[in-house]
Amino acid sequence: MLNVKIFTFNPIQQNTYVLYNEHKNAIIIDPGCYGTAEQEILKQFIKSNNLQVKQLINTHCHLDHVFGNKFVSEQYKVELYIHPMEQLVLQYAPISGEKWGLPFENYERQIHFINTDSTIKLDSDILQVLHTPGHSPGSISLYCKEQGFVISGDVLFYQSIGRTDLPGGNHETLLQSIKEQLLVLPDETVVHSGHGRNTTIGFEKNNNPYF
Repeated sequence: MLNVKIFTFNPIQQNTYVLYNEHKNAIIIDPGCYGTAEQEILKQFIKSNNLQVKQLINTHCHLDHVFGNKFVSEQYKVELYIHPMEQLVLQYAPISGEKWGLPFENYERQIHFINTDSTIKLDSDILQVLHTPGHSPGSISLYCKEQGFVISGDVLFYQSIGRTDLPGGNHETLLQSIKEQLLVLPDETVVHSGHGRNTTIGFEKNNNPYF
């Protein structure tokens, strides 16, 4: 069974996720820790819970979701997993950081590509990979059917959706992704977003002004 720990990091207030199970194995998703203080917060959580980090994943590669990639990779000897369409976005992230006044050192080790409709396994726990482009070309959402939650990155938020004015964004594509990949999930599915509070699929069906 997966436990979900959420940290809100960096000036953009991004949600970083640590999924871990009863075997003390963990996956870190979208490490947004910016600077040594936030890195230490993440490090201490891993240490205090005796976790073994097995995988590093980005739902997409905008700067606020990748600030901590290099730190996590070096600290826990793991390599990065992304959708292949996010490789150029990752390469551009430091340039974006300079423009926003948030410079950082990018991840530069081996990249592993996640295929659409594949699965990610942590022992017996399974996450289904959903390709949900629109906010970013290779945005993915990670759905845990057994426990009824999805990590949506910056695709779907509480009463909102991801912005589409960044390079590679497309409003119609984003709406299509949400309707075809996320809104078909059970209404009780908890949505863990890249920013802000959690929500549910059923609530967004009934209350999100974009639908």
